[in-house]
Amino acid sequence: MGEYRSMDTNEITRAYMDSILIEERLIGSTLPTIQMDFLGETFSGPVMTPAFSHLPAYNGREKNGLVEYSEAAKSSNIVNWCGMMENDTFSEILKTGARTVRIIKPYADRAKVMDQIAFAQDNGAFAVGVDIDHIFGTGGYDVVAGEAMTAQSQEDIRGYVEATKLPFVVKGVLSVRDAVKCAEAGVKAIVVSHHHGILPFAVPPLMVLPEIKKALDGTGVTIVVDCGIDRGVDVYKALALGADAVSVGRAMLPSLEKQGSAGVDEYIRGMHQELVKVMGMTGAGDLREIDPSTLWIGGKTLMPVG
Repeated sequence: MGEYRSMDTNEITRAYMDSILIEERLIGSTLPTIQMDFLGETFSGPVMTPAFSHLPAYNGREKNGLVEYSEAAKSSNIVNWCGMMENDTFSEILKTGARTVRIIKPYADRAKVMDQIAFAQDNGAFAVGVDIDHIFGTGGYDVVAGEAMTAQSQEDIRGYVEATKLPFVVKGVLSVRDAVKCAEAGVKAIVVSHHHGILPFAVPPLMVLPEIKKALDGTGVTIVVDCGIDRGVDVYKALALGADAVSVGRAMLPSLEKQGSAGVDEYIRGMHQELVKVMGMTGAGDLREIDPSTLWIGGKTLMPVG
């Protein structure tokens, strides 16, 4: 059996995103604002950090990459995310003061999941959630950093929701089916994502996003998108198609490695600045005014979403 190239899914995602074109609407347009409300709090913009795990200390610096980008999230007043880690490492992230969403792996050890949910709640996390797209490996359940993963049912997710007072998030949703199941389980937010190509030839998040938005209309579930969001113009397209916010991931890593917190802050500021430009050139005065009909896909303009 032949092997897939590692970049198949990500190439498809990038190509689809780049195929979406934008029309100008300049007359009467004013300088936009990008302030965002997210899960009951206000932030400076819709670009968020990623739910990364296990980043080292770069270039001999004392702090690891997770702490450095969390410091950038705090200084930029954006939502911070983190992924797989033990409670002591999560404590270091919380010390930065960033409003942080903790995403927990779907451990086979359910007690570990519940313990990390409780720790997040008791120690000041902004929200907590589980990652559902790291369940399966090749030929069986996945093993991540030596930890066994297992399947997650709708009842499992409902149990997590009921176990915490924090808003609960599910990361790794890539279908209307799963989005609806999350809403039914009481989830407050989802992340539409293929986890940087964990499934070969996965549908691009922006392709499925409008149908997810439509299915969740009226449920109150907040939608975040990641995978290949590299520039402010990518952010605009995601928001126009139904996202409330986005996470930038691997694109910011060179800045993080070279300059630490300052590099991440500069990168995210640049994305927000480009977003402001695109919004201004399409007649959107704020994030709520971004109009999906400014997008052209396959030679056709879109009708408004939702």
